[in-house]
Amino acid sequence: MIMLSCLFPGTLGKPAALPMGKSPVSVQLSGNQKNRLNDPGGGSFRDDDDINDVASMAGVNLNEESARILATNSELVGTQIRSCKDEAFLPTGLLHRRILETAKKFGVTDVPLEAVSFISHATQSRLRTVLEKVSFIAQNRMDSCKEDEGYEQSSDVRSQLKFFEQLERMEKQRKDEREREILLRAAKVISQILTW
Repeated sequence: MIMLSCLFPGTLGKPAALPMGKSPVSVQLSGNQKNRLNDPGGGSFRDDDDINDVASMAGVNLNEESARILATNSELVGTQIRSCKDEAFLPTGLLHRRILETAKKFGVTDVPLEAVSFISHATQSRLRTVLEKVSFIAQNRMDSCKEDEGYEQSSDVRSQLKFFEQLERMEKQRKDEREREILLRAAKVISQILTW
């Protein structure tokens, strides 16, 4: 049998022995500790004094704090709190009509409005998660990996596009020059024919 001794807060004198092992547990408690176990509030005045001592050492006045909490929430005291009205994400009438059209194809004649509400909320939740994922992906695409040493740039699309634009301009210039030369030759031929 292993014996473990511990002091309970607020006790003086001999510590209580807690047996550890296969034998049944027997613990001797003082009168103060027995009262604490039977107390429906879960604590005693001594515990409250300990809390006040710790709070005062930390520079907190519990009376002022409780007064401040009551003052900030005074408009809520004595009022009845009601849950928010369930607002549908999608227009209920249109959604109900579309669900009924689809349900009739499968032989279902009646769809309750609760089902329409559930589908509307499910759509809202799904759309929210998709948008969160898309915004996360967009954020990752915007993050540049050029500074990271573990990554090596394999291609630079901007420089490739600029190169292709330059090639297009050069080809267009060559084409324009060829057309000019052809027009000049044709003009020479026409002028020679007219001079004969």
